[in-house]
Amino acid sequence: MKICYLDAFSGISGDMLVGALVDAGASSDAVIQALTSLVPGAAFRFEKTKRRGIGATKFYVSGSETKKHRHLPHILEMIQKADLAERVKRDAAAVFTRLAEVEAAVHQVPVEHVHFHEVGAVDSIADIVGACLALNLLGVEEIHCSPINTGSGTVSTEHGIMPVPAPATAALLAGKPIYARGPQAELTTPTGAALAVTLAVRFGPPPAMTLGSTGYGAGSLDFTEHANVLRVMLGEGSGATEATVVSIIEANVDDLSPQVLAYAMERLSEAGALDVSFSPLFMKKNRPGTLVRVIARPEDQENLAQILMAETSTLGVRIYSAERRCQARRFVEVETRYGRVRMKISGAAFAPEYEDCRRLAQESGVPLKEILMEANLAYRKMQS
Repeated sequence: MKICYLDAFSGISGDMLVGALVDAGASSDAVIQALTSLVPGAAFRFEKTKRRGIGATKFYVSGSETKKHRHLPHILEMIQKADLAERVKRDAAAVFTRLAEVEAAVHQVPVEHVHFHEVGAVDSIADIVGACLALNLLGVEEIHCSPINTGSGTVSTEHGIMPVPAPATAALLAGKPIYARGPQAELTTPTGAALAVTLAVRFGPPPAMTLGSTGYGAGSLDFTEHANVLRVMLGEGSGATEATVVSIIEANVDDLSPQVLAYAMERLSEAGALDVSFSPLFMKKNRPGTLVRVIARPEDQENLAQILMAETSTLGVRIYSAERRCQARRFVEVETRYGRVRMKISGAAFAPEYEDCRRLAQESGVPLKEILMEANLAYRKMQS
């Protein structure tokens, strides 16, 4: 699987992403040709430059319509009529739709009435479509993103002076890991945030992959604090053990019934917890209690912490970071006489997917252990 990792240590904007992908190997001629057919009259070019000594590619757009306002239906119509691959059309339309929904919420207007200001201008249309096109040209199948540096301070917009991150950017990044470091400037734009949030499957450290190439997309400004570039890292997913940063959320409780604890586990699991466990312990005055431990993605920790406090009697939680290592795994389906079962495979180890076996056991009335045995036997026969 071809993976692209977005390293947004200096934020992310649409033009930085297009530049970085071309710097990593996407055909600049193909991007320019496609964008020229999409927005006739505009001119596009790529230029090699440097930011704090790091070589990078800068993407430029020029044309008489660069400040024209457009509405979402018009933009989606432009994309659908363009000579682009279906995946590019789908991804670009999804990014614009996500952006329109956020703009509608920020300005409290119906989504069809949103006009995009700078985002609807030709340069931003080219940024979003150009990024989706370059990803497709590189054969990227999965996108991951680092925590995003938003910048700080204020930014001048058509609505006046706004705080950084701008309202639309902040809304787009809700639930995602962010921070502010470096100059007081807007490092992440609404367009860049929309691309990252819509296209990335996960936010965190780089996934396990065999690194192939890297590319750097230059921002417009050259800061003294750090290189103002977006780095993309391209590679093939590997079978190496994947190390990821997770959040551990814990609480000690001593006055809850097992039924309430069981329901809390269900709520936490449904809300995206990677794992939930209960451990018996003795608390002060030798009261028997339960240690509730939740393993969560960093971007989910606040929501899960709130659920833990709402569904149990605890008045507080402990949260700390840990490294989680996971073996690469894949799924295959096997056919049993009771139905199809997914098998989880990691190296030489394999195991039937519990929920599939549970469902078949309930439907057929056959004991669960027999379904598990049938699935294991079917997989062994498949391998022989």
